[in-house]
Amino acid sequence: MSNPLDTDAGSELFSSYEAELKLVQADLNQKLDQISELSGEPRKSAIRLAERTLDEANELIGQMRIEKQNIPSATRSKVNQRFRNFESDIDGQKRKLKTLSDDRKALFGNRYSDNPDAADQQLEQRQQLLSGTDRLDRSSQRLRESQRIANETEGIGRDTLADLQLQRETIQHTRMNLLESEGYVDKSVKTLRGMARRMATNRIITVAIITVLVLLIVAVIYSKFH
Repeated sequence: MSNPLDTDAGSELFSSYEAELKLVQADLNQKLDQISELSGEPRKSAIRLAERTLDEANELIGQMRIEKQNIPSATRSKVNQRFRNFESDIDGQKRKLKTLSDDRKALFGNRYSDNPDAADQQLEQRQQLLSGTDRLDRSSQRLRESQRIANETEGIGRDTLADLQLQRETIQHTRMNLLESEGYVDKSVKTLRGMARRMATNRIITVAIITVLVLLIVAVIYSKFH
């Protein structure tokens, strides 16, 4: 394992990463020990948890690699030694986890066979099952997408029918207004024609009256001189 924490040899931030990494390593060791006692689905779940813990340790190592560049050269050698020890420890834990993950008999329990052909057949069946499940999921997604498009199309159709109905009502209303306007125009034309006839009649009467008056004046003048 790594050397004890030496806060005098590194920055406070590096030391905090170092302390946190020790806790993560202890947790990872505990998970690795538990995996050895499990099989089947519980073992798979434990391996996934250990992988996440290992990712956390690698992230801390990355942060420490960056931070140790800020440590003065006089003390960096000790820090580098501790850092290499941490990397070595994590590499060992990684190899142990890979070994536990590759133990197919422990992973699959009684379903695993030492016969390679049987194991390959089981793996092929599992892959076929997963492939069928994927195809079913994709078909379900396409079906849901088709249903969504059908619903949207139906909604658009309803809106279009409503718009057409509104336009039809507008056209009918406009037609009624046009017919009503035509009626008003006809009435106006008839009124204007009546007025024209009356004006013509009044003009003829006026001319007749003037003609009579002129004839009367002429007759009166003629009677005075004869």
